[in-house]
Amino acid sequence: MKRFYNEVTAAATEDGYVIELDGRIVKTPGKETLTVPTFALAEAVAEEWRTQADDIDTNTMPVTKLANTAIDRVQPRFEAVAADITNFASTDLLCYRADEPAGLAARQNDIWTPYLEWAESVLSAKLVTTDGIMPVRQSEAAIEAIAGAVNACDAFELTALHEFTNGFGSVVLALAYMKEFASFEAIWEASILDQTHQEDQWGEDYEAIENKEKLLADLKVACQFLSQVRNKIAGQPG
Repeated sequence: MKRFYNEVTAAATEDGYVIELDGRIVKTPGKETLTVPTFALAEAVAEEWRTQADDIDTNTMPVTKLANTAIDRVQPRFEAVAADITNFASTDLLCYRADEPAGLAARQNDIWTPYLEWAESVLSAKLVTTDGIMPVRQSEAAIEAIAGAVNACDAFELTALHEFTNGFGSVVLALAYMKEFASFEAIWEASILDQTHQEDQWGEDYEAIENKEKLLADLKVACQFLSQVRNKIAGQPG
């Protein structure tokens, strides 16, 4: 699509902030008004529109895509998306431990256990672990506790949480990041612990590295998106 506008602005409304292209309000692919909750997020979306060249490349607009997703796909299906995220608790990465080699088992215990202890103390979600690949049944109380934390999000936060949960392979790690228990870097390293161990033992695989780098880039965009969703700056326009 050719660029059809000159000026891009973020404007305050009663419902939040919108983006205008030469005075015309941007719509989502679902034909809804692209209304976001903070000026910081509106400016980030606006900047992606400003930096487009003669041809608009939506692949260079990841924040806009997440905002569209929140409005078109998450908001109208909030309960279903929240349930999809909560379901990760039944097969959470952190609950499935290696019984061998001993070095990997020790690393999993040292790095993953503090997150499960945090989930129990802060979320009241006591998840049990197992060695090997046989499924382990989590208690209804633990699942309900995770569900409560997930459902406490608004649609924009839930969009970010969905990205983190899928990217980390763990709703516990995702919530730990959302609630600032640990840094993104620490949680990312915890999520790829098994892969890192394999690379240490057998060397790096080009395709695996490429996939990991793409996933990391996508997760960093989700971090940016979440920060802007929560960035309600005092004195911002509107």
